[in-house]
Amino acid sequence: MSFPRYPAYKDSGVEWLGEVPGHWEVDRLKRSTTGSKNGVWGDEAKQDLNDIPCVRVADFDRQALRVELDEPTIRNVVDSERVGRVLKQGDLLLEKSGGGEGQPVGCVVLYDDILPAVCSNFVARVQIAPGMDSSFWRYVHAAAYAVRLNTRSIKQTSGIQNLDASQYFDERGAFPPLPEQTQIAAFLDRETAKIDTLVAEQRQLMALLKEKRQAVISHAVTRSLNPHAPLRPSGIEWLGDVPEHWDVTPLKYIADVQTGVAKGKDHGARNTISVPYLRVANVQDGYLDLETVAMMDIPAEDLPRYALQPGDVLMNEGGDFDKLGRGHVWDGQIDPCITQNHVFAVRPRKVASAWLNAITGSNFAQFYFMTRSKQSTNLASISSTNLMELPVILPPESEQHAILAFIADQTARFDTLTTEAQRAIALLQERRTALISAAVTGQIDVRGAA
Repeated sequence: MSFPRYPAYKDSGVEWLGEVPGHWEVDRLKRSTTGSKNGVWGDEAKQDLNDIPCVRVADFDRQALRVELDEPTIRNVVDSERVGRVLKQGDLLLEKSGGGEGQPVGCVVLYDDILPAVCSNFVARVQIAPGMDSSFWRYVHAAAYAVRLNTRSIKQTSGIQNLDASQYFDERGAFPPLPEQTQIAAFLDRETAKIDTLVAEQRQLMALLKEKRQAVISHAVTRSLNPHAPLRPSGIEWLGDVPEHWDVTPLKYIADVQTGVAKGKDHGARNTISVPYLRVANVQDGYLDLETVAMMDIPAEDLPRYALQPGDVLMNEGGDFDKLGRGHVWDGQIDPCITQNHVFAVRPRKVASAWLNAITGSNFAQFYFMTRSKQSTNLASISSTNLMELPVILPPESEQHAILAFIADQTARFDTLTTEAQRAIALLQERRTALISAAVTGQIDVRGAA
């Protein structure tokens, strides 16, 4: 879809704006506000009249540019601390502290809830001035954020980014008349919602592909490629039947489980060396992320005990539920290399590494890990003792090779489709960003479309 340009333009004198429609004004961003006030964290909830929802940066929906309060954090804030801080529908919220290299501080979102709330001390409440459309201005700030206009106002202290709000609001933006602000906001509300729907559909497709991929692997390693193969009870209730000529044996009889090294251990006067080590973040589901590998000091004589060997199957001891037991085969990419104590190295003795990796990535193995794990809120961990009792299904080697070839072919197909979905999402998000920027800087005239 293409949109017309405005009839006449003028030089804004501002680099990130370029030329703007001739009847638009250019002024400092602070003209769109009546001021900003830092939030307050208050005290723990006390179940009294001072309890109130508190918006955190974690509640920012950075895609929809609004606050998402499905599960609000309740804090106790007394009247004297609420002065000037109670959020009203149409306020903007400015992230003042936090951020990181890939996501700098300074995101702005709209508060469109009808319920009163406050914001945390890492956030500032920004009140929109009369004659300004708050939805329009959230898009202006989104466009400014996309070109990293906010980074000029960031102060770095103790590893935390802090935004100088006064300096940021001294930056200049384009000011259409209020009716146009409203029209542009309505247009962007509608068009970004369409794009967001397409993105959600692609994400849903990726989730379905992941489920299908997992189901294909699980069926292949538990039922073989022959749909007519005779079956027998495995002896394990939740595993069910397996091909009658396949064996099932505990992991401990066909592999050794090696635990990793605890970080921060005091080695006293022992002679130490610094070696790379793998963390849970390095061991992903079906691949290894070795872009950032940390170093650890260990006693030199301990290296032979902990050093990884090609063919070791790496498995996470725990973390979030989706990280439990996930892993991949180590091919000796870094030598020497060890693991932290949250990553197991399973060293096969009587089974192929690729087959063992396929087994541990199957649904039945994931079910085993979950039922044998220690669990807390959103976290789970499995002990080496329980890991060694994992039932491993063992077809004849010729069938293992055939199944692994089938799995490789099928997963390649799923990976291709997933990559295409990821590419589509990236293009849609680029389109979204470009559309917002073009609309709020007047590069396109959307009044007719609105």
